[in-house]
Amino acid sequence: MDSYANLYATVDLGAIAHNVGVLRDCSGADVIAVVKADGYAHGAAPVGRAALAAGAIALGVAQVREARLLRRAGIDGHLIAWLHTDHTDFAGAIADDIDIAVSSPRQLVRVVDAARTVGRTATVSVKIDTGLARSGVSPNEWDATADALAAAAAEGSIRLSTAMCHLAFGDEPDHPLNSLQSQRIDDCVADLKRRGVTPDLVHIANSPAALTRPDLAHDAVRPGLSIYGYSPVPDVGDFGLIPAMTLETSVSLIKKIPAGQGVSYNHTWIAPRDTVLGVVPAGYGDGVPRVLSGRLGVHVNGRLFPNVGRICMDQLVIDLGPDGGGVAEGDRAILFGPATAASGEAVPSAKDWADGCGTIDYEIISRVGSRAVRRYVNDPTGETHG
Repeated sequence: MDSYANLYATVDLGAIAHNVGVLRDCSGADVIAVVKADGYAHGAAPVGRAALAAGAIALGVAQVREARLLRRAGIDGHLIAWLHTDHTDFAGAIADDIDIAVSSPRQLVRVVDAARTVGRTATVSVKIDTGLARSGVSPNEWDATADALAAAAAEGSIRLSTAMCHLAFGDEPDHPLNSLQSQRIDDCVADLKRRGVTPDLVHIANSPAALTRPDLAHDAVRPGLSIYGYSPVPDVGDFGLIPAMTLETSVSLIKKIPAGQGVSYNHTWIAPRDTVLGVVPAGYGDGVPRVLSGRLGVHVNGRLFPNVGRICMDQLVIDLGPDGGGVAEGDRAILFGPATAASGEAVPSAKDWADGCGTIDYEIISRVGSRAVRRYVNDPTGETHG
């Protein structure tokens, strides 16, 4: 552990394990935990181990490179990667026993060629575009892809692991396209069965569908955001999910300023009275949105102090008031975290930041930068993190 770091992202792995259980209970299905983008910036390997220890049957990532890094970290569970380019190392993925989800007959040809070169059967999933119009096999290429999957399975080049798609309106539980997409993937699976090849699993449900539409669960659900403790449908409820990350630092400097003194770049805030400022060593280089300048609060010693002036790349300033608010240099400063801190006082959440920016909490947590040292608590695997 870097004891000299300025900023920490403290990740509660017990919360990750708890959230896997919530998702299993809500959906009535097995859980494939999505740990792409370094586990939404929480740390893919520690999160992945905690999720698997809690009963997740597989981990999902976007890139083969991400999956191979998990293998190098010692994770031997089922790994699925589903976003590829012409440069994707399919041979390396096959050698590392990574489940490769293909989105076109052309990708499948490359995987089959790699399997023949490596001399091993490739584990393959098929990602089907059932209405999102993003990655996935297009309807006009489905028959060709299904034929090629059946032929490759018959020759032993591939084993068909899963069939998957992604919902366009998962966060609108009652939208009719959700059920239509489910029917479309069922039709495609039936096509495959008629060709003599059957996937082991079918999975389509993202976090909101896993929490609100158990009828769409199929064999497994594939949640991302909710693994990390955030509800993708907050108007429906929080479902007992526990946010796993606390972004925290310590107050690096205390200073008094007189009335009329401007603060930070371009003096967008002028002190209306003599006051005491606290400098917090975190900024937009660490994922604190600059657009929230003057509109976020920092939790110190059980109180919320307002940011004043522009948020900078490495630091921001808070107004502690004329009496300094009882804050001293070195005091813990929480930028966001679970709904309550240890003191029981409300603290800002990633959703609060997202609402202030007009974005989603997915973006907020995954933008936490690499300078924030990750530290892990309550690990269900019993691993000690240095």
